[in-house]
Amino acid sequence: MGDYNRSTREITLDNLPAAMSAALAAHIEQYELGDVLGDALICIEATSEKIKKGLFPGPGPKFLRMGVVLTPRWLFEIQAADNTAPYARSLRLVDIVVEDYEKSAFYKMIPDTGMHITGLATGATEGGMTFLGLGRDAAGEKFKQMLIHAVQAAKK
Repeated sequence: MGDYNRSTREITLDNLPAAMSAALAAHIEQYELGDVLGDALICIEATSEKIKKGLFPGPGPKFLRMGVVLTPRWLFEIQAADNTAPYARSLRLVDIVVEDYEKSAFYKMIPDTGMHITGLATGATEGGMTFLGLGRDAAGEKFKQMLIHAVQAAKK
């Protein structure tokens, strides 16, 4: 396993923590996305807790909480690392490529679980790659499959 203990649970959009919900609303307003959450397919909360190896914990946040909302056209990710304010971003499904991390070449070097996402985020000028850490649990597996199918459907 990687440097984090990860867990995922399915929640309703109404159960997103208040600060995450506010960050999501501000992001949607900033980019004038309109009513994009009305047809949400799934909402999850994913947590990643740093595993201390040796004397020092190493790089990266000690605790990362993410709220993730998937719709037929959009993927919204709201992150809060340690005690920082949440940050929201969005990606149109037609603009991204997703890959199950466990099926990637990176997995052999650093075992972990989640999704690699490559593409252009809303407001970005260049594409990039991100890792969406998920638990190896029922909610994490369900989200992986729903994300893969939603991206495929959006591109048809």
